[in-house]
Amino acid sequence: MNLVIVESPAKAKTIEGFLGKDFTVKSSYGHVRDIKKKGISIDIENDFLPDYQILPDKKEVVKELKDLSKKASVVWLATDEDREGEAISWHLFEALKLKEENTKRIVFNEITKSAILKAIENPRKINQELVNAQQARRVLDRLVGFELSPVLWRKVRPSLSAGRVQSVAVRLIAERENEIESFIPSSFFKTTAVFTNQDGQVFKAEYHKRLEDKSQATKLLESCKDQVFTVNSLEKKPSKRKPTAPFTTSTLQQEASRKLGFSVSKTMLVAQKLYESGKITYMRTDSVNLSETAIEGAKSHIINSYGENYSNPTQYKGKAKGAQEAHEAIRPVYLDKPNIEAEADFIRLYDLIFKRTIASQMAEAKLEKTTAKITSSAVDGHFTAKGEMIVFDGFLKVYQESLDIEDSQDQSGMLPKLSEGDHIGCNQISSVERFTMPPARYTEASLVKKLEEKGIGRPSTYAPTISTIQKRGYVVKESRDGKQRTYTELILENSALSSSEKTEITGATKNKLFPTDIGRVVNGFLVKNFETILDYNFTANVEKQFDDIASGALKWQKMIDGFYKPFHVKVEDTLENAEAARGQKLLGQDPKTGKNVYVKIGKYGPIVQLGETESEEKPKFASITGDSTLGNITLEQALSLLDYPKHIGSYEEEDMLAAIGRFGPYVKWKGKFFSIKEPYHIDSLTQEESIELIKAKLIEDAKKNILSFDSEDPPILVLNGKYGPYIKQGKKNYKIPKDKTPEKLTLEECKEIIATPKKPRKKKK
Repeated sequence: MNLVIVESPAKAKTIEGFLGKDFTVKSSYGHVRDIKKKGISIDIENDFLPDYQILPDKKEVVKELKDLSKKASVVWLATDEDREGEAISWHLFEALKLKEENTKRIVFNEITKSAILKAIENPRKINQELVNAQQARRVLDRLVGFELSPVLWRKVRPSLSAGRVQSVAVRLIAERENEIESFIPSSFFKTTAVFTNQDGQVFKAEYHKRLEDKSQATKLLESCKDQVFTVNSLEKKPSKRKPTAPFTTSTLQQEASRKLGFSVSKTMLVAQKLYESGKITYMRTDSVNLSETAIEGAKSHIINSYGENYSNPTQYKGKAKGAQEAHEAIRPVYLDKPNIEAEADFIRLYDLIFKRTIASQMAEAKLEKTTAKITSSAVDGHFTAKGEMIVFDGFLKVYQESLDIEDSQDQSGMLPKLSEGDHIGCNQISSVERFTMPPARYTEASLVKKLEEKGIGRPSTYAPTISTIQKRGYVVKESRDGKQRTYTELILENSALSSSEKTEITGATKNKLFPTDIGRVVNGFLVKNFETILDYNFTANVEKQFDDIASGALKWQKMIDGFYKPFHVKVEDTLENAEAARGQKLLGQDPKTGKNVYVKIGKYGPIVQLGETESEEKPKFASITGDSTLGNITLEQALSLLDYPKHIGSYEEEDMLAAIGRFGPYVKWKGKFFSIKEPYHIDSLTQEESIELIKAKLIEDAKKNILSFDSEDPPILVLNGKYGPYIKQGKKNYKIPKDKTPEKLTLEECKEIIATPKKPRKKKK
């Protein structure tokens, strides 16, 4: 018997169909071993050797695989071909106590019968250098996390954690936010004319420069009154547009975000399932190479579908900083299959990959760009009209790459027929006040692009990095409303010049990454005290060292030793001497009491503080809520938060207090808390509205309560929950057996259910 071990059940199922009855294919369900969670679990004095353990939820898997491996004549380790996959194979070799003489390592870039059989014909040993590169990353990240986190607990806030690559990603986002907040917009006037050619066709042209202010704009428009405009020059230039390379992990994540609205983690999840089901090649790669088979397949599809003049077989070379192992680009396995049968998201991502691959092998598009300069004898300067005509669509017939909003430019449209010397009519000229824009906040896609540009991380790290910084609460992905802004518009029409004030909404964002207050405070502390670790070049150089380990040019223990010694000294020094960081900022004084008003990070998040921490009189605190942050909250807003808790009347002879807590505004009555939600608002909440709010919640709770045994301490309650009825005592919940009717339960039956030990839940593989 031959035992083939892969890391995922979907992959196992696909491969099983290609191999005969002599092969048994099993899954390890990912990693089976990892560094122990207890303590640092790295022997710093003994070459930084990690203390590995079989993961608790993998013990049964390991037992099954060990039993099967004993019966197998050959064990084939067929995990993914990158460092992570090599490490999984090595951990399996160690955990299953396999022997070199009957263990073979095989890799393949696509899950097809020919690729699997070819891999079996060309086995190799486990590449220990690739394993060491993964091991070095794991050890380094454990050392950084284990030593930095306690520093944050002492100096910022308990329960915080730090990571090497994640902290650098947070730094990028926090620094961008600093740029945006310090940006002072300046205004200018953009002037556009609407002209008509001799055939009565309308087109637009833009004045050749920005105007500084309203007086300049007025002067220009005044000079245009009753003028005859002429096409002064007409320039036609042929141009070309080349197709983009096939997808790498990074470019796939970016395009799927722009075109499909996928998050980075969703893209990788869908791509992994497409790979495991044999639809696409391996999805973690920074290579843009295509195999000869793929290039020939694309050529055949293009000629059959569009004609020979659309085909242009091309091999691309990558520009990624420190590109990892030379994989193939992400492409469809079968280039004669434009469509697949699957769920909608899988179809959409596959379609994107298919079109990008095919387009990369197509001829460039041929364009003709036209630029017309329009002048008048009395007007200083000229207007420019630009047009673009597609002469031959080439790859554009199939696919066009999207751009981030901040990278995109206005696309030129078509121009009507114009000739030099033509006199043209002027319908209207408008000069509109515009404003310079701050740098754009990162989306998940543009953050991946920036990380790749700076050489930070590798294809396998982008998605987990972005997920981790959000899970840790250092960054949030949000859409936020913009603010209203007034601008001036001047219009010249029928020789009459008018001026008006208009309003627009500016600064609205959709699914952008914002640093949280705690994220910014942690980032500020780390940049100040651990500048080396958060240095972009240092982080990129660490990645290069991992590459050197993978190629055998550097010993991993030497690399770790060179990093750890100065780092550990810095940790000790910071614990001893660094000032605590709470993000504290003085906003001003309370006019009523004359006390100082501060904002800072509290135990549960950002807070406002009235008074001094060291004073005999205890300071007053209030949670910061809504869109307010440590960076943008004003003294007035802070004082309004400090007005709470506020007495707003009584109900059933009990006081009602409105207050703001860590979970938002609420009314407190009879020791119970009632959240203030739309349409109510804490600033305008009346006594009558508070009573309505309390009554509504009591009715809702009454529907939830089935039985109550108040004689017990704490009381035993039978409640209706999201997933059906259950028993609650104190903070613990208990499932009601199916043979019991919740409404008819007695106190004794409830006690019996509470006393019955829970059956352990079966863990899903």
